[in-house]
Amino acid sequence: MNLSNQYLEELEYDTFHHLGFTSSNAKESFHDVKFVCVSGSNGRVNTFAHYINDQLKLMKSEDVKNICTTDRFVLYKVGPVLAASHGMGTPSTSILLHELFKLLHYSGASDVTFFRLGTSGGLGFEEGSIVISSQALNGMFKPNFNQVVLGETIEHATGFNEEFISQLVAMAIDLPYDVKTGATMCCDDFYEGQGRLDGAFCSYTKADKKAYLQKAYEAGVRNIEMESTVFSAMCLRAGVKAAVICVVLVDRLIQDQILISKDKYSDIQKRPWEIVLKYIKSRLPLAVNGS
Repeated sequence: MNLSNQYLEELEYDTFHHLGFTSSNAKESFHDVKFVCVSGSNGRVNTFAHYINDQLKLMKSEDVKNICTTDRFVLYKVGPVLAASHGMGTPSTSILLHELFKLLHYSGASDVTFFRLGTSGGLGFEEGSIVISSQALNGMFKPNFNQVVLGETIEHATGFNEEFISQLVAMAIDLPYDVKTGATMCCDDFYEGQGRLDGAFCSYTKADKKAYLQKAYEAGVRNIEMESTVFSAMCLRAGVKAAVICVVLVDRLIQDQILISKDKYSDIQKRPWEIVLKYIKSRLPLAVNGS
């Protein structure tokens, strides 16, 4: 974990304001973490943590508990897997990643892989398809995350390890649904920022929307969400391997509103989990075999 903040060394202990505990017991509690999986909602992370434990059988089900003491995020530790919610959008995701990176830094955890597992709107992909991000682009189709620091705009590069992405795609080849790679566009909000026509305000026409989404498609964008640029950029800065795997809920080239049933939503939101589970199993054969 490569953190570039020299002032952390001056702290007697560090308070994780949004997780609700301090660094004082980090080493003994988190030194064995190898996989960090983050998603937007608290409920989805709770279900994911129990899913991973059911599959890997690493601890008793009743011991899979949220260890946050605030209501901002949730955090579950299942053996070497850390699962956390990041809320919606880049600011919330940034806050979580700052605290997770520091937590793992203090713990001495090494060779940690980060995954963002989420939902998205597709471009040319039908609902239920999976997109493993090959790039993270901003709303101007550039591979950057822009941040205002001390009144100046700082431009951070985004990017993913091509070999790692190819490895994940290969692991998903036998799954019974489409798994493809493509650029993911990260927008600043859900409605106007993504060119929707169903927000409270709309300053453009249907033709404008269609032209923008077509331009995005021609730039290689295959899905749209709200966290990939900050996730990619911060993982690059920290020197950790990372991937964004999202399921498509709607083809935005056809419509804006998400019309799938609650039961289908519950089913397809788990599809990215299956790919991550395959990867974790490939890295932890002894844990999977119960040894």
